[in-house]
Amino acid sequence: MRAAVVTAFGGPEVIQTRDVPDPVPAEGQVLVEVEVADVIFVETAIRRGGYGTFFDVEPPYIPGSNLGGRVRAVGPGVSADWIGKSVVGRPANFGGHAELALLTPEVEVPPELDLQTAVAVYGDGLTALMLEELAPPMTGRNVLITASAGGMGLLLIQLAHKAGAHVIAAARGDEKLVLSKAQGADVLIDYSKPAWEKLVLEATNNQGADIVLEGAGGELGGTAFTVTKDGGWFSAHGAPSGTFAAIDPAEAGRRNITVKGIMDLRADSTTTHVTAKDVLARAAAGDLKPVVDRVYDLGQVADAHRALENRTLRGKALIRISSARD
Repeated sequence: MRAAVVTAFGGPEVIQTRDVPDPVPAEGQVLVEVEVADVIFVETAIRRGGYGTFFDVEPPYIPGSNLGGRVRAVGPGVSADWIGKSVVGRPANFGGHAELALLTPEVEVPPELDLQTAVAVYGDGLTALMLEELAPPMTGRNVLITASAGGMGLLLIQLAHKAGAHVIAAARGDEKLVLSKAQGADVLIDYSKPAWEKLVLEATNNQGADIVLEGAGGELGGTAFTVTKDGGWFSAHGAPSGTFAAIDPAEAGRRNITVKGIMDLRADSTTTHVTAKDVLARAAAGDLKPVVDRVYDLGQVADAHRALENRTLRGKALIRISSARD
């Protein structure tokens, strides 16, 4: 089969399209003919050799986390009824950017959703619904969403808007802010400009945001924490700046701010009860509408990584795999 392969830790140029052996489903697994796969910012950091604490991968490896396609074969212990079904899921250790991939069968794509939409909403939607469950009720609250024009940021705007929040969207540049407004943001703030945090205070009558859904990380995330209302709620879940927002626990305690981090959103450590079926059901109901900016071919995975790192995408990028077999 053809696959994108990270041949060494480094820049996007280390990703090469190669012929590799077909995977064979083991106990509890299915073999999926991949049609479309997700690509997210954290994969660029892993490709550079970062986040080793969270992701145990070594080159050569096939990147790609969330994928969708049709089940070709099943392994021992899996019902043959899965064969031919359209499914979405996340491989145990990446592998989505390939013609074939292994999944533990979890959820079939409902007929009212097309596969591209299901894949686009699957990963970000799971995190967005976890945040929705963890956070206090958003109705009538000032909710600040940073990195608001990313795939997950746009979903969070939709959820906060639907809940009746006063949504403050922070992103870089007019195009991203226009997109944020189209999803339901009430206040638009360009955080590439100096003293952007003062605009957050102005938008909240100098009280600060009740809830901060922080997807930018680094210095931007630290600044967002300073405009969180005393007694508020803060999630440091994004790191496109290179690191998650560094929050002083003592300061959070003094200000009585509840802080959640990436461990609260990992499948193996979260206290939420969100499932993949919940995500697809909410998408089918219209609560989650992923915004796809660009779809790349299998041979363009490196280009997708460059676009993510250069911050040129507005919404999601996807990788279409099926064309590689056509």
